[in-house]
Formats: sequence, C-alpha cells, structure tokens
Amino acid sequence: MTLEDFQRQVSGLLLRHRSLMDVLSKHVQSAASVNRAVTKAVTECGCIELHARRQDFRSDLGIEELKLKLDHHISGSLCENCRDVLKFELGRQFFYMSALANLLDIRLDDVLEQESKKCATLGIFNMT
Repeated sequence: MTLEDFQRQVSGLLLRHRSLMDVLSKHVQSAASVNRAVTKAVTECGCIELHARRQDFRSDLGIEELKLKLDHHISGSLCENCRDVLKFELGRQFFYMSALANLLDIRLDDVLEQESKKCATLGIFNMT
C-alpha cells in the first residue's frame, strides 16, 4: 500500500471528525497516546529502561565517531504487548496525520519526497 492509497482510505473512513479543528485535536491526542505508551513501557511494564544523561558532544571527534559515542538512553527492548500497543498508537497518529493532510490538500508522498531530499542535502545538519 502506498501513502496515496492510505490517504484515500482515510478520506473514505473519516466521518465524525471532518472538521479541521477536530482533526488537529485528535492528532495531538494521538501523539500524547504514543508518549503514554512509551512511558508505560518504562514505568509499568519495565521492558525498557531509560538512563538519560547529558550527551558528550566533543569537538575533537568526527561525525562517525560521535554517532558511535552518542547514546539513545534506552536499555532493554519492547515486549510483545508494549510493541503492539505502541504500533496501534503510532497507527492512530498516522491516521490523523493523513486526515490532516487530506483536509489541507497535501499529498503525503510529496511531503516524504521533500523531506527525503532535504535529508539527503543537509545530512546530519537537517534537524539540528
């Protein structure tokens, strides 16, 4: 299935929340649900742990060395249940992102292509 196919599918399914304001609020709510699912994986299930600390960005290291040195702060891996919950919540978030794009006449294929080109051009400086 392509992004275009998915957007068409969402457009056909979205009945109750066709207002831009409804879709915006549902998109934000779905993002909060993603955050909550990750939080529960840490605090209730314990399948993953966070060990966050200041990142050590040393100017004397090259880009590849920094990539190896920098930490994502996660230990462990999602259990099957937490993974399923998180996939569900990410799917819901993707649904409402697609609905928002539909309402504003934006093709997600175009967004993905534009972002990919930007990543290719800017490399690691893309989101810094």
